[in-house]
Amino acid sequence: MTALKKLVIRGMLWTILGYGASQVLRFSANLILTRLLFPEFFGLMALVNIFIVGLALFSDVGIGINIIQNKSGDEPEFLNTAWTIQVIRGLCLWLICLLIAQPIALLYGEPQLSQLIPVAGLVTVISGFNSTALYTLERHITVKKLTVMELSVQATQITVMLCWAFISPTVWALVGGNIVAALVKLIWSNQLIPGKSNRFMLDKQATREIFSLGRWIFLSTALMFLAEQVDRLLLGKIFSLQLLGVYTVALMLSDVPRQVTVALGTRVVLPAIAKLTDLPRSELRVKALKSRRYLLYALTLVMMVLISWGDVATSFLYDRRYAAAAWMLPILAMGIWPRILCATIEPALSALGKVQYMTFGNLYRLIFTVFGILLGHALFGSLGAVVAVALNDLVYYAIVNYGLCREGIGCLKQDAEMTALLLLGIAAFAAIRLALGIDFPTPGEVL
Repeated sequence: MTALKKLVIRGMLWTILGYGASQVLRFSANLILTRLLFPEFFGLMALVNIFIVGLALFSDVGIGINIIQNKSGDEPEFLNTAWTIQVIRGLCLWLICLLIAQPIALLYGEPQLSQLIPVAGLVTVISGFNSTALYTLERHITVKKLTVMELSVQATQITVMLCWAFISPTVWALVGGNIVAALVKLIWSNQLIPGKSNRFMLDKQATREIFSLGRWIFLSTALMFLAEQVDRLLLGKIFSLQLLGVYTVALMLSDVPRQVTVALGTRVVLPAIAKLTDLPRSELRVKALKSRRYLLYALTLVMMVLISWGDVATSFLYDRRYAAAAWMLPILAMGIWPRILCATIEPALSALGKVQYMTFGNLYRLIFTVFGILLGHALFGSLGAVVAVALNDLVYYAIVNYGLCREGIGCLKQDAEMTALLLLGIAAFAAIRLALGIDFPTPGEVL
């Protein structure tokens, strides 16, 4: 077994283990928080996060991808330049948070947003000072240290949120947990590689290289934010805050497989393929698809269970205030399948510096989502809006796969096989449900 293959296998195992443990922590905390806090608080926090994450993505120049993908990614000049850009960006983001807080509060008719956004936005300043060691470890597929750090940070965040919510059950419990977690990550990141620390520097060559790839990453991430968050922006006006909070819970649960797939893509697939970019495309494609097949088998099984039985678990675990999440979950979970297929192979495009396909994919997904939600809600109410969200990834899939085929690493045949397997599995589980007399959730009009 080659050294790279060993790194990939070890990286995948640590990523899956870490993400599994992370989801157990997250899910357990969510169950407790939903009993301590009102759904409206989750709706408020969803709006806050939309704008803060949006600002971060609108200013993303791909610091992490540049360090992982660039041939100079281990050079001090390159790392310090990347860190300096990251610090400046974080400070600018917080200043923008200060400027937009009041207008957003007026737009949504929620006065609390004028205070929540600036305070929650402090995370952007803190994160700006994170060490580039985070990306260096990803570059070399050294996942264990990152996994231990992230689980520890998450445990701290959850502890703060739960204690705060128990003492004072307000939305500030969620904000406080985020800020403490960001501080712990900042301190820890600077201890990951002993003896190495970042300092302020702006090397001309490094800056040029970062922004050369970064201009496409900037467009791609900005459009990705709009495409992925526009549902909550629109639903924040269409739905009540209570229903928005329920939708956020359903979306969080349905999105777990995609998130772990994205984590694997970023931490394992991207750095691994970046080391193989000198190979002929046909050879690179064979290696990528061979490894991808085993990953897709596991993901297919997870998706079968989530789509077929997720509503049962949701109804059992959450109280009646979150009943609508039961019918939303299967629809949203089915909708993320095209993105899962993309996430297992699109890092190859990033490794090759061909991120423009993801950029256009996110652009058309954004357009589809906006018109889909408005039309779907007008025709079928909340059900139509949720179905529109579920369908938007088909547009992204089509464009990204056009790029993959054009670059000689297409995977349509493999995708078709896995999709057929998924549908057969869902049909089998549906038959079992019917035999056991377990009804499927019925979309209800909302709270």
